[in-house]
Amino acid sequence: MSEQFNQEVSLSGKIPTGHFNSAFQFSGVWQRDAANTKSLAFDGVSITLYNIALDKTHVVLSDHVKRAVPSSWDPAALARFIEKYGTHAVVGVKIGGTDIIYAKQQYSSPLQPSDVQKKLKDMADELFRGQAGQNNANDGTFNSKEKFMRDNGLGFLDIQAQSYRETEVQDIKFMCKRKGGNGKQNLSHNEWCQTVLSQPDVISMSFIPITSLLGGINGSGYLTHAINLYLRYKPAIEELHQFLEFQLPRQWAPVFGELALGPDRKKSQSSSSLQFSFMGPKLYVNTSPVVVGMKPVTGLRLYLEGKKSNCLAIHLQHLSSLPKTFQLKDETNRNVSDASSERKYYEKVQWKSFSHICTAPVESYDDNAVVTGAHFEVGETGLKKVLFLRLHFCKVADATRVRAPEWDGSPGLTQKSGMISTFISTRFSGPQKLPPPQPSDVNVNSALYPGGPPVPAQAPKLLKFVDTTEMTRGPQDLPGYWVVSGARLYVEKGKISLKVKYSLLTVILQDEETES
Repeated sequence: MSEQFNQEVSLSGKIPTGHFNSAFQFSGVWQRDAANTKSLAFDGVSITLYNIALDKTHVVLSDHVKRAVPSSWDPAALARFIEKYGTHAVVGVKIGGTDIIYAKQQYSSPLQPSDVQKKLKDMADELFRGQAGQNNANDGTFNSKEKFMRDNGLGFLDIQAQSYRETEVQDIKFMCKRKGGNGKQNLSHNEWCQTVLSQPDVISMSFIPITSLLGGINGSGYLTHAINLYLRYKPAIEELHQFLEFQLPRQWAPVFGELALGPDRKKSQSSSSLQFSFMGPKLYVNTSPVVVGMKPVTGLRLYLEGKKSNCLAIHLQHLSSLPKTFQLKDETNRNVSDASSERKYYEKVQWKSFSHICTAPVESYDDNAVVTGAHFEVGETGLKKVLFLRLHFCKVADATRVRAPEWDGSPGLTQKSGMISTFISTRFSGPQKLPPPQPSDVNVNSALYPGGPPVPAQAPKLLKFVDTTEMTRGPQDLPGYWVVSGARLYVEKGKISLKVKYSLLTVILQDEETES
């Protein structure tokens, strides 16, 4: 549907425009909007009085606009250009009026798209044909306009149209919007049509991307990339600078090619290991530090390494380079732990007499510190072994915390279990309803292994003890420049899992300080 809207305004691709988002009331990242939406539809009437269009072959940018194009990847300059000049140039305008019904079906809706179309048609017949039939003199006029629109797909763009009716049925939202004509909500469709001629408005525009007019200009590729990121993820314009700072390639450490196929036999016999029950298998632990240097970490995951997938390791996702405005300073008091205070955080994984994990939060005392390394440590308390997570921190110089940090846990382990909770839920809320199926994400990652390193076709036995969900935040998690500032281990449903602390830090530039 977004591609159809784009074609109507002379644009290519599937990334939604502001008109599309306004029409269907989308406000988030388009991948997430697409994943949560089952189907879209529209029906209505478009009356075009005037159509003004420029010859695209003669459209050129002014010299001062061309000179303002940054010649390198400079997030601050790119953000200023986009804020000042925008992303597209208007080359055509349609004047008239539209009366459109938009339907947005959520992923949780049980109905089929054909059922949505039928409901939309019934509503359109009631709103348009039924009311138009009250005036015999205009029956042919309005029906022909409606048919012309349906057959040609014209006039459906929403240029900040006014919504005069909204209703939701079975997770399908119907939005009736008008543009042009008298704005009174109590007017029937037929009465509204009579006012379009005297009160027309802009109902559609045609655009060309500014980047298509920058041929041969040094730096146009950087601007094109910045605009594409801005349109795809829709960060707030006032945070575009910080957003672009973090749109660098991301990679996991250690990289998949550096992982050993299996632990050395002699080494594995003496290496650290955990055991959760009397006859249970051993889970070996990779205690080697994973350090990414002076680069912010953006995600963590637990991973089972080795040919037999029996060695627990911590992996870090990090930026491939340091953002231009960031300066990291190594923390001298890293990996400081207090055994007495950590003891109260020991938690069993299965049996109390066997291996535990330490669930104490691991974070820095400095609000401006970010994670740049991690490793596991296996200690002993009595006859029990305890797994500890240790983090390495660096401080971001001259940084300011934008908002309070947030903790994220594995989304697949949020449901509680147990007979008591089930009984209480059933007793007071009636029969339990199955939760709606979760939508699958729209994946735009072109990496060789976008879902992580390959795993054996048969699930490893030790996977029942370890949650290997990747805990990351990227450009799709607005405002798009989160960094990992802490983490903790915890046990959920008998699995070792991760909670990750994310922070938003920004560095105030000198020119910004001067302006303020």
